[in-house]
Amino acid sequence: MLATARLQLQHLPAHLTRDSWPGQLTILEEALSHLDALDAQWRQTRAQLPEGAGPGSDAYVDALDEHHAECWSYLDDWACHGRVILDIQAAARRAPSRPKHAQLPALTSRRSGHGARGR
Repeated sequence: MLATARLQLQHLPAHLTRDSWPGQLTILEEALSHLDALDAQWRQTRAQLPEGAGPGSDAYVDALDEHHAECWSYLDDWACHGRVILDIQAAARRAPSRPKHAQLPALTSRRSGHGARGR
């Protein structure tokens, strides 16, 4: 979604955009990167918990609480700025559409008078 929004923003006419959108996308990209790193860290922490320290155990709950606390500010970034993705999509739909492929001139038959067959 972020990559699509970034690409759409590059192709939107300036009158359909807001100056804040590039910065908001950057905030979302950075937050996602941090959340990915924290997720990898959580998987490692979970794998290192003592045997029997599964969901519901004190060790698991404490580790999960710490993980959630570390994630909170990045999730808040998404709550505050995530709407920009929808705003860019809406602007892209309002933008005048361009043909996907360049218009090519019509081809004409290239038959010669020497008995060649058209293919």
